[in-house]
Amino acid sequence: MATEKAAEGDAPKPKSKKLLFIIIGLVLVLAIGGGAAFMLLGKKKHTAEGEESAAAEEVQAAPKGPPTFLPIDTMVVNLADPGGDRFAQLGITLDVVDTKTSDTLKLHMPTIRNGILMAASRRTAEELLSAEGKARLAEEIQREALKPLGINMPKAGKPKPKAGDEEEMQEEAPRPRRNYPVRAVLFSNFIVQ
Repeated sequence: MATEKAAEGDAPKPKSKKLLFIIIGLVLVLAIGGGAAFMLLGKKKHTAEGEESAAAEEVQAAPKGPPTFLPIDTMVVNLADPGGDRFAQLGITLDVVDTKTSDTLKLHMPTIRNGILMAASRRTAEELLSAEGKARLAEEIQREALKPLGINMPKAGKPKPKAGDEEEMQEEAPRPRRNYPVRAVLFSNFIVQ
């Protein structure tokens, strides 16, 4: 008899069916809640994609490798101010899509530098001191850098200000367009004297 009681004491107790039902119920609730969250987040993603589709057409997907930059030697240019005693010193770096584009631009660097010097020499010191003037020069430099690649970037038109937005429009500089092989023009040095 003692051996029978010892054998009964060592055997695991049967689990309660109530605990099993609670665990199954919790697993089902978590699974249903996770599925509902996934569906709601998926809907939000699709509406966000619809709103961003126009912006995605303008912005090219970022390359998977490290960024490629092409520095251009510092340039000094006389400005179009009356008297001709003002000049600008420009340090420019081009943000390009890949090394192949960079190598192609290096072959055409004398032409690109000439276009940049001509574009900057048409500006006055007052134009270049404003953020909008710098942005317009950067856009023109981008246009000059794209010419050797056979790409004619259209000039951006001035947006018409809405009633009451005249002051905001003057302070806001044009946004760079990055859907070209030369994605951006970066100024590493910009001195106007």
